[in-house]
Amino acid sequence: MRHRRRRVRAAAPERVRWQHHIPYAILICALVVALVWVWQSGQHVKGGTLAIAGILLAAALVRLALPERLAGLLASRHRLADVAALAVFGAGLLVAGLVLPPQ
Repeated sequence: MRHRRRRVRAAAPERVRWQHHIPYAILICALVVALVWVWQSGQHVKGGTLAIAGILLAAALVRLALPERLAGLLASRHRLADVAALAVFGAGLLVAGLVLPPQ
């Protein structure tokens, strides 16, 4: 009786799916643009703070809306923890931006 050997394939490393990183990349690019806007001139601190707050609140909504498999790097913890953290930081910056006096 012959024993057939089955070939055991090495587990292929999971390919990084760049499509899953698109929401994260868009939000990071928007944050960089807002931070550069604030950094370039001290006159845009209030507007930049409000822009960053809006971006963080948008990130919370994106994290809430996207399923776990498509959230990419936005998914670092459980969905509700991610949304809560982003919403708290966004709301805090929104309040700070609204309290800042006009320049």
